[in-house]
Amino acid sequence: MVAKYVVSPRGGRGVHTDITSALLAAARRGRAALIEIKGSVDSTRVTDAQHAIAVTTGADPVVRGCTFTRCRDTGINVGSAGRGRFEECTVLDAGNAAVLSTVGGSPEVDGCRVSGGNVGIAVTEAARGRFTRVAIEDLTSVALRVKDGSTAVFEHVRVERCPSQVQTLGNAGTTADITDAVFRDFDMSAVEVLGQSRVRLTGVSAERGTLGFGVGEEAQLLVRECEIKAVSRWGVSAFGKGRLVARNLTVSGSGTAGLSGSGAAYLDVTDSEFTDCAVVGVSLRDRCGGRLVGCAVAGEEGDAVRHNGLVELVSLRTSLPVVESTEPAEPPPTIINNFNAPVFNDEVHGVQLAWNNTTAIQQQTGEGGTPA
Repeated sequence: MVAKYVVSPRGGRGVHTDITSALLAAARRGRAALIEIKGSVDSTRVTDAQHAIAVTTGADPVVRGCTFTRCRDTGINVGSAGRGRFEECTVLDAGNAAVLSTVGGSPEVDGCRVSGGNVGIAVTEAARGRFTRVAIEDLTSVALRVKDGSTAVFEHVRVERCPSQVQTLGNAGTTADITDAVFRDFDMSAVEVLGQSRVRLTGVSAERGTLGFGVGEEAQLLVRECEIKAVSRWGVSAFGKGRLVARNLTVSGSGTAGLSGSGAAYLDVTDSEFTDCAVVGVSLRDRCGGRLVGCAVAGEEGDAVRHNGLVELVSLRTSLPVVESTEPAEPPPTIINNFNAPVFNDEVHGVQLAWNNTTAIQQQTGEGGTPA
């Protein structure tokens, strides 16, 4: 169903002014209402549609107070240069993504709630989006996903009980800016930054999970005024060729390390604290390089830093051991030569040689060279 409307919040002129009945009719047919609209959609409920509401081809509606339940694919679907503002909406148990911005879409989502379903918010295929005061809970997959050259801004976001909270993957044009967010009770990671994507975190809190923040491959993660608590493995992990820049980061109660650097990662960490980490405050391995400036490590057990000698430690404050542990040199390779002929390691004179023969006849000669 494709419905084109030019309406106002009070009705107005257009092809059809009863948007609620049109959306419900589309839902009964198991399809979305594709809307090209100026005006607003208020207090509409859609259940068991493929897409509850889809906005495309430059449409720019205002959608308020709507509820989209058990949609087989998406609740809110904005694509093909579609826009729109979605306020105080609820998406429940979406089969694929509660909110999808794709192929140049650019929605604004404010004060919405997502509960149940697969993915919370996905921004893909060079799309954009701004998401403010969004609450997400009880998903089976990732809460916030940004990939494929897309850009997203998240502000005042709360995410609870999802396996992964944030994932980014794509080229250097893939970016996410997350401010004043809380991530709790994640099975895997709160923030995972991969590919060449770039993520900026400001005032973000992560609590109760496996890994707080992770950056790898060739991605970049910028952290400012963030806090990680009660993770079972690492507070922050930089690996591959990932780049981590952190200012005023606080990690407490990690089950293994507060900060881990490995591979060829680069760390630039300033004025940060790592407290009560069970094994080590900061673990630096392989060819990981960079610097730690004005950082502190505190606790009752474990080491402060285990490092590879490639990361500069400037004004480190700690009473715990600092251990430099370089990787042992590899033993020289064992060379095995297989020969199918005699091998001489010195000068040899007056010998007779035979190999690969069924029979051999040996003769001894005298000084004149005749047989004896």
